[in-house]
Amino acid sequence: MNRAADVTVAGIGLVLTSPLLGLAALATKLEDRGPVLYRQTRVGKDGEDFELLKLRTMVIGAESMGKGFAVDQGDPRITKVGRLLRRASIDELPQLWNVLRGDMSVIGPRPTLRYQVEQYDERQRRRLEIKPGLTGWAQVHGRAALPWADRIELDVWYVDNRSPRLDLAILLKTPLALFRGTYRGATGGWRQS
Repeated sequence: MNRAADVTVAGIGLVLTSPLLGLAALATKLEDRGPVLYRQTRVGKDGEDFELLKLRTMVIGAESMGKGFAVDQGDPRITKVGRLLRRASIDELPQLWNVLRGDMSVIGPRPTLRYQVEQYDERQRRRLEIKPGLTGWAQVHGRAALPWADRIELDVWYVDNRSPRLDLAILLKTPLALFRGTYRGATGGWRQS
């Protein structure tokens, strides 16, 4: 039943947002002649890698500049169009395709990078028991402003308590969470240990 709901929501989402995606892709291409889509290997269910899709919001080669994978507000690697796309998480919309492909679910822990997963303890690895999601319990409780360990705890709690009712609550809270910002604060986000 969960897969059917994912396909339905992602399919409707792609249809409804396709004009916005088209405009965002055009703006991205006009500002910078690089690729419109950004592809990155992330870790999904059971620790399997998959290719995550996003609209590109940074200059080409950004991962090898500055803070690498970490992105803070005001990061000079973010393009002008990228700032707008990130503000309302429009850059994340291509992940609806990841949901249709079965790599992700609409709701679940956000997919992370391999080097982060390699530092998980046994309890934290439990967040890999389900498919990663576009939105999730940690996203509606602070997103990247939360310390990394707190986000993982919220994700593990979701794995243990997920239900259709909880998923609906997360979906209803997600629009408000989008406007709280996507950047880590002084204590939030991933910290390399």
